[in-house]
Amino acid sequence: MASCRRLLLCLRSGMLWSLLFSCVYSPLQLVLSEQLDSCDTLQLGQYLCNNPKIDEATQEPENCRDMTALVECLPAPNISCRLSNGTEFTFSGSEVGFNKTIPCRNVSGYSYKVAVALSLFLGWLGADRFYLGYPALGLLKFCTVGFCGIGTLIDFILIAMQIVGPADGSNYIVDYYGARLTRLSITNETYRKPHLSL
Repeated sequence: MASCRRLLLCLRSGMLWSLLFSCVYSPLQLVLSEQLDSCDTLQLGQYLCNNPKIDEATQEPENCRDMTALVECLPAPNISCRLSNGTEFTFSGSEVGFNKTIPCRNVSGYSYKVAVALSLFLGWLGADRFYLGYPALGLLKFCTVGFCGIGTLIDFILIAMQIVGPADGSNYIVDYYGARLTRLSITNETYRKPHLSL
């Protein structure tokens, strides 16, 4: 009702052209000034990424190359963004918008469960060190009966905490959704968020 009164007031005052111009130009200017961002710059909550396909033998994503893997991400319904080829698209929630990289690990066949079991039951014979590729330490543990039990206990703790790993530098095969440990370190490339003083 208020818009009808405004239209009549505009018609009486002879401002029909300015009314038509403002009604048509304002939304057009809004559409032209709104430039869509790339789909891979969407914020959390605006997209959902699929779970990676896991290789049964390695328990890592199937497309793991150079310590990274790709997963498909689906923007939420009614989200508009620009695809990698430059086309603008409005998603319904079932289309893939972009691929996101996730970290994966280098594994070479050493199972975490086997290493812990060997360390627990046969650690005093050095079987855990032989399995992981440390034959000299394994032989020393065998000859000294696990350093009189102390070395067996220390090795069990170090292997269980994944501090001691395979000799070739690879990681243990651990279930993808299992007891993985992530080592955090601060380097020159680490981002430090500045502290906001009160």
